[in-house]
Amino acid sequence: MVGVEYVYASLLLHYAGKPITEENVKEILEAAGIEADEARIKALVAALREVDIEEAIKAAAVPAVAAPVAPAEAPPAEEKKEEAEAKEEEKEEEASEEEIAEGLSALFG
Repeated sequence: MVGVEYVYASLLLHYAGKPITEENVKEILEAAGIEADEARIKALVAALREVDIEEAIKAAAVPAVAAPVAPAEAPPAEEKKEEAEAKEEEKEEEASEEEIAEGLSALFG
């Protein structure tokens, strides 16, 4: 499997309008301080020969836009739990303050 850094290198080349060749991918990786693996580079370049990168980017962008909908529904349950815990802590603090007041009045009664 090709690492994500190799895919990023190819996307950077595509964005810059440069051909995605083994030499160019290797240069990008080495410029980033990543030791290039020749076998991974060959696999990447071979796999991308048949891919329309613009279409792949558009196809990947659609789920990314729809993805935040599900997580947006989850936080309210977590927020309710946090609110309940905060209210419980407040009640405990109030009780503690009342106990302290009672203790002080007993001392200075």
